[in-house]
Amino acid sequence: MKRQFLQYSLAIIFMVLNVSRAAESQPMTPKDFVIRYEKALATQQWDHVEPLIHPNCSVTFSNGTFHQGKEAVREAFQRNFALIEDEAYSISDLHWTFKDHNFAVFTYSFKWSGKINGKNASGNGRGTSTLKNEHGTWQLVSEHLGPKS
Repeated sequence: MKRQFLQYSLAIIFMVLNVSRAAESQPMTPKDFVIRYEKALATQQWDHVEPLIHPNCSVTFSNGTFHQGKEAVREAFQRNFALIEDEAYSISDLHWTFKDHNFAVFTYSFKWSGKINGKNASGNGRGTSTLKNEHGTWQLVSEHLGPKS
């Protein structure tokens, strides 16, 4: 009986591992990008965000500041990560305006909250992002954040 239980348990473990490996080997989709990007931003760690950023990326924040190139985007994101403690960030209301095998454009709502200088702070707005498929991995080419309309 114990042997059958052990064999059954091992079979389930191997099945789960194979399903996980199969999911990892599937090509990334634009929707996968959004999920990974939201999770990466929530970590407040650049090394989680960096693989999702195209070398020629440009980002415009809702305060109007513009950051061109991956290095400038890195500096801007790291400033925000350092400024906003315990940030919670979410993306919702996605609308795909264009999507093919190489490019995708989507609009969305965003919300964030956290603490700045020990005080509660939050914001929200609308964003438009453009993605490019680089060798099976979708990367952010441009992001423009603005006020909620």
